[in-house]
Amino acid sequence: MTNEQEAARLHELPWHKSSYSGSDGGNCVEVAHTVATVHVRDSKDQRGPILSVPTGRWADFIAFAGRSWR
Repeated sequence: MTNEQEAARLHELPWHKSSYSGSDGGNCVEVAHTVATVHVRDSKDQRGPILSVPTGRWADFIAFAGRSWR
């Protein structure tokens, strides 16, 4: 699969915006996931770069972020 095909496949995934995001188009991220990977993109630049993280590392990040906000 070429890089272009992979990018097109990622853009076709179901993306989800945070429930904390407002409807005013502010600074938001969207995530999509596959079995092994969580993908993150800027909601304002949906055809822009995508950060891809293994699901285990994403779970580590979420756990860390949750502790940081307490």
